[in-house]
Amino acid sequence: MTSLSVTQTKLHSHREQFPALANKTYFNYGGQGPMPQRAMDAMTETQAYVQQIGPFGNEAYRWIAPQTQAARVAIASELNAPSETISLTQNVTVGCNIAMWGIDWHSGDHILLSDCEHPGVIATTQEIARRFAVEVTTCPLKATLNEGDPVKVIAQHLRPNTRLVILSHVFWNTGQVLPLKKIAEVCRNNHSFLLIDAAQSAGLLPLNLTELGVDFYAFTGHKWLCGPAGAGGLYVRPEARESLKPTFIGLNGIVVDSQSQPVDWLPDGRRYEVSTLAYPLYVGLKEAIAIHQQWGTSQERYEQIYQNSGYLWQRLVALPDVKCLRTSPPESGIVSFQLANNQPQAHLKLVQFLDSQNILTRTIADPSCIRATIHYLTLESEIDQLVEAIQSFCKIS
Repeated sequence: MTSLSVTQTKLHSHREQFPALANKTYFNYGGQGPMPQRAMDAMTETQAYVQQIGPFGNEAYRWIAPQTQAARVAIASELNAPSETISLTQNVTVGCNIAMWGIDWHSGDHILLSDCEHPGVIATTQEIARRFAVEVTTCPLKATLNEGDPVKVIAQHLRPNTRLVILSHVFWNTGQVLPLKKIAEVCRNNHSFLLIDAAQSAGLLPLNLTELGVDFYAFTGHKWLCGPAGAGGLYVRPEARESLKPTFIGLNGIVVDSQSQPVDWLPDGRRYEVSTLAYPLYVGLKEAIAIHQQWGTSQERYEQIYQNSGYLWQRLVALPDVKCLRTSPPESGIVSFQLANNQPQAHLKLVQFLDSQNILTRTIADPSCIRATIHYLTLESEIDQLVEAIQSFCKIS
């Protein structure tokens, strides 16, 4: 048996742990990943056990605390960061809000965004601008997808008063991967904080946040990590922690005295957390991470994603009625493409046609395209099925 067939056999067996993959061809990992059965079972068992021992009592608290810490450690192992730098949040949006509202804003400060950021982040900057008379501008990174230097573009748009730069590690629409280590150095030299929207990178790219040097890295567990919705986190670089005040304040993040009065923030990432965490969700995320790590390291998983997305790109560029946004194989698991007429209505019809074939993709509005997100869990036969369905649609349209 060849190494390729051994890998495929191993993958088929591994995929059996993900029930949602049994009855559909799935290309929406960038929207929400399918959960492994073991993660779902762990969540149910956790809830049942806590109810059995009494959800509010010393025994429950003695049991819950190490469970949440184990989840924090598991997340930190994926990010290659100390566990004390991790705050447990619900999702990327909450993590970004903690970082954005925790800065001590002054009138005349400047925020720099790219032109590929998610609407939720854009809306938050607009509200900060309204409340604190902060100016928000964008830099044109969309045009650097196939040529140009995003680091140079960012450097050209920084100002002496730029307090915060907000970027996605992997752009959610085009799949472009930014060279964060170089960008972090440019921002640090300008005395600007760097916040990263990691919705499309955590669980996709092999990460080492300590080496990258970013200040804030907001991520979720429900996309590429295939964990439950409602479990995510925020990395805060230790050197940036004292400058970032808590946005949401609760018992989990404070030090109290003998009279239960708050006297200080906790010295680690817990200072940004609120009380009553949905701990079964983090237990589920910990199990999902463990299942991925059983299949391979983050580097090995990324290499498989890269191979799979490259294969899809090669198949698509060979179709006369399809144009891929990238002119070279993608660096991430996001493959975005357009139909020849590049009409949003045609893109929507294609996605609906694929859905009728039980092949799940999605449309993107800007730039107008169809997005397929490819995982290490994706089979080559599924990619072939997608391409054949696109060919069929183009023939009948």
